[in-house]
Amino acid sequence: MPLWTWRYSRDVAGKGATLSQSEARGAKRSDYAPYLFLEIECERPLLGPARFLLAELESVRLGRGPHRMARVQGSGVLELLLPDGWISEAHAELRRQNGRWTVRDLGSKNGTLVDGERIQTADLPDQTQFQLGRTFFSFRSKLPVWGPAHLEGEDLPRGPSGLATLSYQFADVLFRGRAAATTRVPVLLHGESGSGKEVLARAIHTWSGRGGEFVAVNCGAIPQNLVESELFGHRKGAFSGAERDRPGLLRTSDGGTLFLDEIGDLPLTAQAALLRALQEREVLPVGGTRPEPLDLRVVAATHRDLHQRIRDGTFRQDLLSRLDGVVLELPPLRDRPEDVPLLIATLLRKLSPERPDVKLSPEAARSLLEYDWPLNVRELEQALAGALALSGLGTIKREHLPPALRNTPAEIPQPELTNDEIRHRDELIVLLREHRGNLSAIARVIGKGRTQVVRWIRRYGVDAAAYRS
Repeated sequence: MPLWTWRYSRDVAGKGATLSQSEARGAKRSDYAPYLFLEIECERPLLGPARFLLAELESVRLGRGPHRMARVQGSGVLELLLPDGWISEAHAELRRQNGRWTVRDLGSKNGTLVDGERIQTADLPDQTQFQLGRTFFSFRSKLPVWGPAHLEGEDLPRGPSGLATLSYQFADVLFRGRAAATTRVPVLLHGESGSGKEVLARAIHTWSGRGGEFVAVNCGAIPQNLVESELFGHRKGAFSGAERDRPGLLRTSDGGTLFLDEIGDLPLTAQAALLRALQEREVLPVGGTRPEPLDLRVVAATHRDLHQRIRDGTFRQDLLSRLDGVVLELPPLRDRPEDVPLLIATLLRKLSPERPDVKLSPEAARSLLEYDWPLNVRELEQALAGALALSGLGTIKREHLPPALRNTPAEIPQPELTNDEIRHRDELIVLLREHRGNLSAIARVIGKGRTQVVRWIRRYGVDAAAYRS
């Protein structure tokens, strides 16, 4: 499957990187390897994350230095230095042993925390979070290999609206969106609310190079009796209140891009008229007698199952066949946790450009990283906006975050779960009973980091304390 790839060059001292976007080829899904992610430096969260491929390494030495620096030494050793005053000069070491990775504290002053607990030596199962000083890391045991071995988030190629990703899954969505953009093929975006469908639609319009307007329409927000008039326009006198001609949204987007958000909520009568406009590339205004030609490009989006709506008789199958030329599935934020630190840095810059020295407390950073963001990027942006307002000019602390990031799982309003998520929740409850609510024990059994277990507990609204004895 094609992906963005980059040519990569790095100086001997490891101080700089040059990345140039290429679409030559991408990683095969069979190519997997472990990765280390530097997620957040609490004293410098705007600096963003970094990612390190561990496939050819035997160990990683972590310590303090004058600035962030990564360099590979002989015998497969990566030295990673950070300007964190709470990190010792020689703080901790990651080491590969019999195909598995472990972390060992090197007698540091402030210790090494794995999933919030101070350790001397610990195994690193998938999605383990660990903390040195005021810097957070995560270990991923098996991810698709793509991009350079050392990738700084700030060096990622950025599309329109700052679109960038450290996620293989979302990178593929962006690649296919850009490939489809320069064609006339309609694009259907499917994803949860807040996952960035309109942002991607605007990017596709920019990539397309079309000179007309980007016109966004929320199909569920238009009053049903006005849908056809709003979409197709009307002639003066066509109905009571039609005091002048109106072009309608389709003609306004002529030569540009029409973005039909929540297309699954469009009434059936309007679906029939839209189908004709797409087929004939012309529009007949309400009250008009002659159709008008259109240079029409449509990007539609929905969070609904349109095939189920077809079975229910509320959506036309022939319309769907005109909209799904290229279908892009936007993954929810919980399925690309490596992008949360990247988004935190991007959103902090966007929301508070006058505060380049903004800081996070370790407790606030941990809460942001452990939460699974059921309402996706929109929820993350609102959480940071509120925290910035409450913190004034000081450090963002845990008490500045929304209640959902601070409360116990039972107190958090729970999202609707899919059938697969319900089965997974039930399996998790069985493990909670077997291990008497010990999340660390459950993490060891399933080979995941404790942080991931905490995310599931929160998402499913399970009270782990109720199973402890």
